[in-house]
Amino acid sequence: MEENKKSKAGLFERGGKLGFLHSTVDAFDTFLRVPATVTTSGSHIRDAIDLKRLLIIVVFAIVPSAIFGMWNVGYQHDIAMKANLELDFATILSQFIFGAIKVIPLYIVSYGVGLGIEFAFAQVKNEEVSEGYLVTGMLIPLIVPADIPLWMLAVAVAFSVIFGKEVFGGSGMNFINPALLTRAFLFFSYPSSMSGTDVWVTVDKGAKLVDGFTGATPLALAQGHEGFKHLSEAGAQYGTDIMSMIIGTIPGSVGETSVIAILIGAIILIWTGVASWKIMLSSVAGALLIGYIGEACGFTDIPAYYQLIMGGFAFGTVFMATDPVTAAQTECGKWIYGFLIGALCVIVRLFNPGYAEGMMLAIILMNCLAPLIDYYVIEASISRRIKRIKAS
Repeated sequence: MEENKKSKAGLFERGGKLGFLHSTVDAFDTFLRVPATVTTSGSHIRDAIDLKRLLIIVVFAIVPSAIFGMWNVGYQHDIAMKANLELDFATILSQFIFGAIKVIPLYIVSYGVGLGIEFAFAQVKNEEVSEGYLVTGMLIPLIVPADIPLWMLAVAVAFSVIFGKEVFGGSGMNFINPALLTRAFLFFSYPSSMSGTDVWVTVDKGAKLVDGFTGATPLALAQGHEGFKHLSEAGAQYGTDIMSMIIGTIPGSVGETSVIAILIGAIILIWTGVASWKIMLSSVAGALLIGYIGEACGFTDIPAYYQLIMGGFAFGTVFMATDPVTAAQTECGKWIYGFLIGALCVIVRLFNPGYAEGMMLAIILMNCLAPLIDYYVIEASISRRIKRIKAS
């Protein structure tokens, strides 16, 4: 009877001749087409979108930041080499090609290592391959410098996927954003490759930089002047004015520099209902409040609104803080969660002399506290209902 079942099973189906490859084949099959399988029993919701389509929307929202980031890598290279910066079509195209050549290997390593581990775990556990890494793999290359050594990135990706996701049960069970965990691993393990003034601009090997060049980000420039007190353009080869930071023509991690590209992604996510606008808005409110307090108390003379366009704040708020797996789930909890992320980010920037960028630490900390926030929000709601019942 058992042999008859195996003979009727497909080649890659469970029970088939190559059934041990079912998870891998099923992953590629469902990625290329919509499967015909439907829920046949129990409570279910009829909807036109599944997890794969939901994640593809996030990927589309990230694309503008990725494209601009590739061009900006080439643009910063031309500034470093004092090349012709008349931005005609040919120049822009050559800058984009240079940046793509530097960034695409990051994507190859990110997806190659990450998906390889995901497929391996799915095969061992005889489960379907989760689509969650589609977004994680897209985010990781955008939150690291373009010149990060590929072997470092591979080690960090392996660490975040194994110890940030799989040991907790895989996608949907992790409590820390895997992309941020990758960045945190790189920052604490290889700080010289993730911070400083000479690692944010990629140049050709053997090329000699012009005298006085600095690839420091605006955050690094601010951190270098009496803590986080001033923002000076001294020695910089680019502007630290508000328009330069909004457009994104500054050094920084690949996808974090252009506020305009990030806002395009935010509009897509909010319009489609994929990400929570409450988290985004409350994060901005928290950053502005602490920024204004710091400015009013004399801790810094950098305008509070600069906090929104410097470093990875915008990118983190739109694409990291809104991760539905690691963020707060209750509606009130989303307001609290987002507000504390923005506030903690600016607090770290103002009072931590060793680390200019506070967004990574703020989101990771709040990822850990999100379940606690939801617990107390629910408990408070229950208490209010009990009081109303007793009063009636």
